[in-house]
Amino acid sequence: MILTGPAIAAARATGEITIEPYDPARLSPNAYDWCLGGTLLTCDTDLDAAAPTAYAETAIPTSGLVLEPGILYLGLTHERTGSETYARFLNGDRTTGALGVWVHVSAPLGHQGHAIRWTLEIRAAKPVRVYPRMTFGKLVFLRCLGTPASYQQHGLKYTATPGIGPSRLYEEFTGGAE
Repeated sequence: MILTGPAIAAARATGEITIEPYDPARLSPNAYDWCLGGTLLTCDTDLDAAAPTAYAETAIPTSGLVLEPGILYLGLTHERTGSETYARFLNGDRTTGALGVWVHVSAPLGHQGHAIRWTLEIRAAKPVRVYPRMTFGKLVFLRCLGTPASYQQHGLKYTATPGIGPSRLYEEFTGGAE
C-alpha cells in the first residue's frame, strides 16, 4: 500500500518517517519530491564487477554541471530518508526523464530501517545541465506486511555507507576476475 502525501506528513510528524531536510511543499499526492545533492562521482572508463572502480569526485557548482552521455555518474540525494516502519521506492520522475536523464533505475528499493542519503546511478541521453538541490525524483513510502526486519540488523555491505557508495560487488569475488 502506498502512502498518500498527507499520510507521509503525518508519519513524519510522529517520527515513523525520517526526511531531513524536510519541506512540506515537496509533498505530492503519493510521494515526496527529493533533490539532487551537491557532489557527483564520475567514471568514464571500463568497469569490472570483480574490481573496485576508480571515480573522480566533482562538486556541482551553483551554475550547474553538464552531464555527458557515455559517463557513469554516481550522486546523492540531498535528503536523508528512512523508516523502521515503511519501505521506500526512489525513482526519477517525468521532469528528469523528459530531459533524457535516467536516475536510479537499478536499485529503487529502500528497506525498512535504512535511513540514508541515497546513492544515485545517473546517465544522460544527451548533454544536459543539472544543478545542486534541483528536484530530481520521487520517493514513495510503502506499508509492509509481515514481521519487520530492519536492514541495519542484517550486516549487509551497504549498511554503513557514509556518502556516495560505489559498487562493492567485487567483495563477493574470492579470487578476482578469471
